[in-house]
Amino acid sequence: MTDQPHPTQHQPAQPHPDDQPDRGVGPAQQPADGWDLSDQSGTPGRPTAAAPDARAALLAVRAEVAKAVVGQDAAVAGLLVALLARGHILLEGVPGVAKTLLVRSLAAALDVETKRVQFTPDLMPGDLTGSLVYDASSSDFTFRQGPVFTNLLLADEINRTPPKTQSALLEAMEERQVSVDGRAHPLPQPFMVAATQNPVEYEGTYPLPEAQLDRFLLKVTLPIPPRDDEIAVLRRHATGFDPRDLHAAGLRPVASAADLAAGAEAVRTVEISDEVTAYIVDIARATRSSPSLALGVSPRGATALMATSRAWAWINGRGFVTPDDVKALAHATLAHRLSLRPEAELEGVSVTAVLESALGAVPVPR
Repeated sequence: MTDQPHPTQHQPAQPHPDDQPDRGVGPAQQPADGWDLSDQSGTPGRPTAAAPDARAALLAVRAEVAKAVVGQDAAVAGLLVALLARGHILLEGVPGVAKTLLVRSLAAALDVETKRVQFTPDLMPGDLTGSLVYDASSSDFTFRQGPVFTNLLLADEINRTPPKTQSALLEAMEERQVSVDGRAHPLPQPFMVAATQNPVEYEGTYPLPEAQLDRFLLKVTLPIPPRDDEIAVLRRHATGFDPRDLHAAGLRPVASAADLAAGAEAVRTVEISDEVTAYIVDIARATRSSPSLALGVSPRGATALMATSRAWAWINGRGFVTPDDVKALAHATLAHRLSLRPEAELEGVSVTAVLESALGAVPVPR
């Protein structure tokens, strides 16, 4: 797979088996109210979010996505946080919960270049990053860019391809460049990977290595939707909604690359007190001392939680981070970075429970 067709906001996306009418909801470990996009910018005596125009554009993205996806608050919020924090996101769920549709809807709402790669067992690293091609007219080799050279890359079913190809994304995600034949090729900015995967228990999947998982700023799990949401989805389809034609569904680009840049810059100005900073560090240290974990939260993970908390505060119209921001993003930012000891797995201990215990053990600053 070399030149993958890539849907943008101006083109209908290509049909795909995962583009089903189902949709997922927020991860089970996340309380729904922790992901509410409530406008708190008018609170008297409180610093408000910078770049209000960029914030309005990002919130408009959420409204556009809702034209195609019912609910899905946690996943939509996670995508916005990843965009603003200049990170990458991993969406996990069983087939048919609209992981792909969600990212395609985000792409349709952004005025940026997007590409999509279907990860398969025979996908080679060069199919993703690009390769050297012989040019007979110049008797020389030229570099032909792969689909990773884009602003938003949908890495569809990333765990259906072997680790060698998965690792080809590693440099691109971390360094935002691709090295071919000893030469570095910088990627366009902004650059974000939105990857989807099936649970590792499913046949034909390859678990992502820890180093690759750590490169994802967030991981959000999409369970089967509740009954009322499924009814709403079916009603929408009964009126003619076609998930393969988002343009016909009314989705339009409402945020530009400049809006994303302004928002990301504004997030960096969000204040975080010494007390909240120490709170984040103490949460990370509490996971490292857990007897159930072989691997706790690293300093990189703590830094990631600070970044996502600042982005979440800005989205909610505030110029400062609260402990509630930290708690709201803790599971999505940290859980995929934790590794259970074998004996804890045999006892049925879950990463979610361990992280919840760590959060409960750390005093919340006032």
